[in-house]
Amino acid sequence: MASEHHVSGMAGRYATALFELADGANSLDATAGDLATVSALINESDDLRRLVTSPVFGVDEQARAFAAVLDRAGVKGLTANFIGLVIRNRRLFALPDMIQGFNALLATKRGELTADVTSAHALNDAQIQSLKASLKTATGRDVQINANVDASLLGGLVVKVGSRMIDSSLKTKLNSLKLAMKEAS
Repeated sequence: MASEHHVSGMAGRYATALFELADGANSLDATAGDLATVSALINESDDLRRLVTSPVFGVDEQARAFAAVLDRAGVKGLTANFIGLVIRNRRLFALPDMIQGFNALLATKRGELTADVTSAHALNDAQIQSLKASLKTATGRDVQINANVDASLLGGLVVKVGSRMIDSSLKTKLNSLKLAMKEAS
């Protein structure tokens, strides 16, 4: 069933496995909600992001810290077990990509598009809903948002939907202006 979806690489294999388990247990929505919570926690906490990306932390440290974070966030069952497996297999660094892959598989199953949105600051719920509405108007389909933060953008957004990309970031506009000024001189 998951072979019709296009998710590749190591993170894709983990995402596909989680998707198939969640689908088999009729818990796709619950798992997606848990993964959204985990993703938000990682995006909002420099310490948690460092725990995920740094090879300095051992399996035991990562397992203890994540168990506490997941317990406090109310993430249990399949998602908690999956993250535990990811930690034991020393693949925690790829968790954000796994979550993104799971979301892409879920969107495909639901007939939705997935948009990767990068902003200089975390988007609030109202901004995400407004962006979803705008993208639905532009594409004619429901759109799921994978939000990422990149402070180097300074402002604005970079939106990727399929093979289309819209870059309205301040960084790109400043680079374009800089290039135009060099050409003029």
